[in-house]
Amino acid sequence: MSRILLVDDDSELTDLLQEYLSGEGFDVTVANDGGTGLELAQSEQFDALVLDVMLPVHNGFDLLRKLREEASPSSRSLPVLMLTAKGDTVDRIVGLEMGADDYLPKPCNPRELAARLRAVLRRGRIDTEEGDGLSSGPLRLLPSEHQGYWNDQLVPLTGAEFSVLKVLIQHAGEVVSKEVLTENALGRKLMPYDRSIDVHVSNIRKKLAEQGASRDLIINIRGAGYMLTQSTL
Repeated sequence: MSRILLVDDDSELTDLLQEYLSGEGFDVTVANDGGTGLELAQSEQFDALVLDVMLPVHNGFDLLRKLREEASPSSRSLPVLMLTAKGDTVDRIVGLEMGADDYLPKPCNPRELAARLRAVLRRGRIDTEEGDGLSSGPLRLLPSEHQGYWNDQLVPLTGAEFSVLKVLIQHAGEVVSKEVLTENALGRKLMPYDRSIDVHVSNIRKKLAEQGASRDLIINIRGAGYMLTQSTL
């Protein structure tokens, strides 16, 4: 049974979601403020975190930042679904830039939340089962460990970033559409005005550049998608 940490200050909503998700086979722990949520995320093992933006003590962005800055690989790679205000594009982009894997607008549909959680968890299991490494020049991914390396230097990728990069490295030298990236890496359909893949690719570029990779390692083919070049530089 997958363990889910749900952090939201709306107790009526958390009661509803906890009841629904429990009925769908999830083991759900609830925290109604960011302080308690952070303590639980740091002290216990969860398979995914569902995180509201507006929280007392620590807001969702602060909690996410503290988790992603930790040295613990489990905290850096814990899948995070942000709950954002409906239509608030800024919160969605900020959350993704800070390391969220995906987002859902509030009020969220419990069935959609369960589907997103299953997609995240399924993605992690597939990566673990694949085991063998993938490489393109100095870039190497180890699915069994959910880690990426550039010239043997660890690149601290989130779960979503790892999955996006995995799809690109599997199709190195080929253009991969945002539709394919969204379906294969995030486990859902691409929605209108959805910039999730753009933000994840931007984060990947920054992290690879910090280890010496060219910013042109992943190029944007306007109107078509993204391509991982086969350069060894």
